[in-house]
Amino acid sequence: MKSTGIVRKVDELGRIVLPIELRRTMNIEVKDSLEIYVDGDQIVLKKYEPSCIFCGNAKDIIHYKGKNVCRACVQELGLH
Repeated sequence: MKSTGIVRKVDELGRIVLPIELRRTMNIEVKDSLEIYVDGDQIVLKKYEPSCIFCGNAKDIIHYKGKNVCRACVQELGLH
């Protein structure tokens, strides 16, 4: 992992601010969702990108009855 040299304090509600430089670099926009992972004693944030519940593909995702499904699986399942 690469250190950015940026340090932020956690506020009373447990929030931190991601610096604009990091948001721009990581293409994180207002209202984007982040996934939170724990790796040993480290907390890892990753931009959430929905993927297909069947094959894991993250491209051409559509929402079908509240689930993320890629177009290929939709066609394969005959849901179109």
